[in-house]
Amino acid sequence: MPSVALDGEPVPRTGALPEASLAELGDRPLGFYVHVPFCVTRCGYCDFNTYTAEELVSRDGTAVASRDTYADQAIAEIALADRVLEGARPAVSTVFVGGGTPTLLPAEDLGRVLAAIADRFGLEPGAEVTTEANPETVTPGYLARLREAGFTRVSFGMQSARAHVLRVLERGHTPGRPEQCVTWAREAGFEHVNLDLIYGTPGEGDDDWRASLEAAVAAGPDHVSAYSLIVEEGTRLAARVRRGELAEPDDDTMADRYLMADTILAAAGFTPYEVSNWARTVEGRSRHNMLYWTGAHWWGVGPGAHGHIGGTRWWNVKHPAAYAARLAEGASPAHAREVLTEDERRFERILLELRVEQGCPLDLLEPEGRTAAARAVAEGLLDADAHRAGRAVLTRRGRLLADAVVRDLT
Repeated sequence: MPSVALDGEPVPRTGALPEASLAELGDRPLGFYVHVPFCVTRCGYCDFNTYTAEELVSRDGTAVASRDTYADQAIAEIALADRVLEGARPAVSTVFVGGGTPTLLPAEDLGRVLAAIADRFGLEPGAEVTTEANPETVTPGYLARLREAGFTRVSFGMQSARAHVLRVLERGHTPGRPEQCVTWAREAGFEHVNLDLIYGTPGEGDDDWRASLEAAVAAGPDHVSAYSLIVEEGTRLAARVRRGELAEPDDDTMADRYLMADTILAAAGFTPYEVSNWARTVEGRSRHNMLYWTGAHWWGVGPGAHGHIGGTRWWNVKHPAAYAARLAEGASPAHAREVLTEDERRFERILLELRVEQGCPLDLLEPEGRTAAARAVAEGLLDADAHRAGRAVLTRRGRLLADAVVRDLT
């Protein structure tokens, strides 16, 4: 087998973290991310760490990894996290199950994974527990069982309301199904429901995007995420663009679509609390994502999952078979890690906090960055009142150019 570059430093077999990182555990919230790497098919634009059933079978037809045993493997990693994070630590404030398609697992399996986290770490009162869901993989009964297991929030991958757009993305659900799922989730007792949308798909027109936004709003979620399509190398979509079969959207189109989203969502009572995320209420915001954006702590469970504790970031082996083998040996499934320097942590704070509603403190910036911030205020990219109060906060126009603003400030 060829060697694989670590792109980081080795992780101890036990998964032990530096003492300096563990010492920070009590100062910010602690969350868990659980990655479920299974999909029925892979969407043409997706470059996430996912596997179809056919990809998990060896040449002789033997399964090298299985959904049936996955919950037990995730629970084994949670036990390892318990050992590594022993001592003073906060109860878990958020759990997020993502993928892949988490809802390919039985609701009972997802419930067992959640119960393992609760049993070993404890959940804060009112903890947020989210799972992503493919609309075609859930039923009213399935959602009711998730709610009974302790899940409080569900996020459906809607992407578009137009069939021709879904075909280009190679999404497997039919238009209207995500909206039906929101109704089922409400009936099951979920107070917080998100719909994910994607804009900029080749062949999508303004009317298509407007229809998707209006359908999402009419479905009644309290949260909407809208992401610009990124054509990732190695995906089928990238190959089609490279061959000239599909045109990649230009920046002006993307900007127009973003402004349309912001206008329609604002008119429906949604507030943008992060560049790509809108919520009707403060309670409806994704607390787990806020944990990422504000540099808190989280343990990433599953193949390819990333974790971060006190400035140490690590990532697990990607293949489900390798992940299962590590845990069967009693070893950490971590592939490699990096211990961030103070300058790297400061840079990441600026990069991430600038994206959220409250922005980042100006005192995080170097003198050149503070000069750039004053210039950004004059250009209408940063809010003048927030700047006078000592913070860099993006304006609506600034959100369109967030990456460029970050580059100038750092």
